[in-house]
Amino acid sequence: MLRIDAHHHVWRLFPGAPARTGPNRRAHDWLNGADLAPIRRDFTLDDLSPVAAVAEVDRTVLVQVVPEVEETAEFLSLAAHEGEGLVAGVVGWVDLTDAGVADVLAALRAGPGGDLLVGVRHLVQDEPDPRWLTRPDVRRGLRAVAEAGLAYDLLTRVHQLPSAIATARALPGATFVLDHLSKPPIAVGDREPWESLVRGLAAEPNVTCKLSGMVTEARVGWTVADLRPYADVVLDAFGPSRVMFGSDWPVCLLAGSYEEVIAAAEELTAGLTSDERDEVFGGTAVRVYRLPGAR
Repeated sequence: MLRIDAHHHVWRLFPGAPARTGPNRRAHDWLNGADLAPIRRDFTLDDLSPVAAVAEVDRTVLVQVVPEVEETAEFLSLAAHEGEGLVAGVVGWVDLTDAGVADVLAALRAGPGGDLLVGVRHLVQDEPDPRWLTRPDVRRGLRAVAEAGLAYDLLTRVHQLPSAIATARALPGATFVLDHLSKPPIAVGDREPWESLVRGLAAEPNVTCKLSGMVTEARVGWTVADLRPYADVVLDAFGPSRVMFGSDWPVCLLAGSYEEVIAAAEELTAGLTSDERDEVFGGTAVRVYRLPGAR
């Protein structure tokens, strides 16, 4: 079974250092906070490839960063031309509220690397309306994503989970992937209402979950014991065949190295059978994202 990192990013900042391999430069205002200074630099596939090789990661899924369709087109081209052999699929961004979203998706798929488009994501976590996912125009866009045969990544916070549950239930033909466990409050150790809501979401059979993003939600100096209660809930609620590993590199570097994140995931899944670990570290991602380059 291929070992897959189902969630990572790349970016090149503008303005910045001389051009390197990677997507075109663009503004990343979200990186302006003082706490994000350690990752306020370019990160490219050239940076990821050697650490992924050391960790014995065979293929990856590159995920959007900024809400711009131009970035998605760039990521697809990057994956096709410079990520060949590493990037198996791209989760991009489109404006779900655009009545012409189906045409936008078709255009992306007709462009360079278009066959590598496997999913769509929106930064729902930044939407002030906790019921954004239930809006009629958003639901229309989600139907277009599903009709295109693509998965939709749910990037939500805990208070937005009720809308995610209602949306997954209302669109049983769509495939949803919960990113980062919906960012539970690991640092303070609280589990409710997060656990009840995540279990409610897991009850919808068209939803899977990424074992990702935990270390940046944990306290400084986190241990695997800090992460385990949350990982155990997800593995129990969804089952290994509906959970996939993602590093969230390079954001994870705020709290731990690539190797430390993978080592933590391996320890958290050590109690699973060999076949179940194969699902978490590869099989689920291949199946859910229909990865064209990783079958």
